[in-house]
Amino acid sequence: MSYPKDELAPPPACSADPKSFEIARLWVANGAQHVVLRTDVWPDPAVWGIVLADLARHVALAYQRKDGHDLEDVLERVLAGFHTELESPIDGPAGGVAE
Repeated sequence: MSYPKDELAPPPACSADPKSFEIARLWVANGAQHVVLRTDVWPDPAVWGIVLADLARHVALAYQRKDGHDLEDVLERVLAGFHTELESPIDGPAGGVAE
């Protein structure tokens, strides 16, 4: 499936808040994920666990609103995929750290 290369628009709240900033970007290129993260935002990496949990809820809500999926079913599928990938990764992260 082909998708346009347009950037996704920031949420409306970002336009209204002059202090808003981006913390992550995720792409698919050459059949793999490519990620840029701003890790200097929180000193405790546990906060990223909260971010991932919030993101899972946003995914579930999007599937519910788009296709009528049950929120809990979507969260269970996301969590199953998360555990599967952690236990047996398809590939490992590569790259470096930019200053």
